[in-house]
Amino acid sequence: MPRTVTQIQFPTPMPKARRVAAYARVSSDKDTMLHSLAAQVDYYSTYIRHHPGWAYVGVYADEAKTGTRDSRENFQRMLADCRAGEIDHIITKSVSRFSRNTVTLLETIRELKGLGISVYFEEQSIDTSTADGKLMLSILASYAQEESLSASENQKWRVRRNFEQGIPWRFFMLGYRGENGRLVVVPEEADIVRGIFRDYLDGKGTAAIVKRLNEEGYATQSGCVFHKSAVDRILRNYAYTGNLLLQTKFRENHLTKITRKNRGELPQYHAANTHEAIIPPETFQAVQDEIQRRKEKYAPAKPRKVSLFSGLITCAICGKHYRRKTTGTGPVWICSTYNSYGKAHCPSKAVPEEKLMQTAAQVGPVSEITAITARNGNLLEFTLKDGTKAVKRWQDRSRAESWTEEMRRVAGEKTRERKKDHAES
Repeated sequence: MPRTVTQIQFPTPMPKARRVAAYARVSSDKDTMLHSLAAQVDYYSTYIRHHPGWAYVGVYADEAKTGTRDSRENFQRMLADCRAGEIDHIITKSVSRFSRNTVTLLETIRELKGLGISVYFEEQSIDTSTADGKLMLSILASYAQEESLSASENQKWRVRRNFEQGIPWRFFMLGYRGENGRLVVVPEEADIVRGIFRDYLDGKGTAAIVKRLNEEGYATQSGCVFHKSAVDRILRNYAYTGNLLLQTKFRENHLTKITRKNRGELPQYHAANTHEAIIPPETFQAVQDEIQRRKEKYAPAKPRKVSLFSGLITCAICGKHYRRKTTGTGPVWICSTYNSYGKAHCPSKAVPEEKLMQTAAQVGPVSEITAITARNGNLLEFTLKDGTKAVKRWQDRSRAESWTEEMRRVAGEKTRERKKDHAES
């Protein structure tokens, strides 16, 4: 007897909407004249929402000075969302808006392609999902990087021509203001500077000077409270003698933007009597001699052990360096402002050394790391020698990891006491 087969018809599944995001960046007056950042965000939001088959994820927008470094907060947030599987496609205005660093750009595109995510560059009509998209992208990115290099070299040329004429490129220091290309003394600020030099020659330390300045309500030229580093810079600033020593520092290159101390790599320039002095040369020299005398007197007998991370970690909140500190639960790296003045001055967070090492290991060898920025939310931003950046999140210690042997001993005694009281009752 033949079987009867019943055919069941299932509805055709609806195609899954493609999750699309946009990236926008404004970094110059030229771009601002064409489109403000708000206008770009509005444009992309409307465009994605009204495109058939697309699901709007969001617009990630940054206001950044350059496109050569990936410290852009929302760019990093977009990459994090890509890694979390929340985005399928990204649209952006141009290659240079995405990144001017060829290596960074291609590595980012390669990573996104591995995640199944494509990028479309409007101005160049390049879609990384097409066969020839990557080749065209590589060529255009090289042009963008060369443009950045050319701009950097032109800027350096102008700076050096100014140095040769005894003109500082930028001048921002307590006691002076720039007027018509000349430095003019600000009397009330000059009095603060003279007081700092006088206190130091009278035997006060920088910590005591900082305490006095803040208690008396004085502020730096930025309107901030004084810190030890600010007083140190003032005491060592040769410009207060009315003379200038120029090009004492320089930028490593146009990609990393790292500032290095000039130890003979480039010429330095001395310009005499360029502006009114606040401190007589003999007073300035007396302070330098006293700095050296105290250094020799109070220097530790043994050379300090330099950690792998010494001088690498900067606080994103206050801009100060992190220092290594030994605590009851082990060594931590802590912001110097937080350590010296407390949470009221800098609400940053200490990073346990083992967590720092574990997180750094995810990026690569410590020898390849040139800078680390500690941000809110347990985020560490690593800068590598090739100019690339990586943002990683470190995990807080568990309660068990945070306890010392003494804490465990005390807790055990309290537990035993509670049990004894409970038994007697």
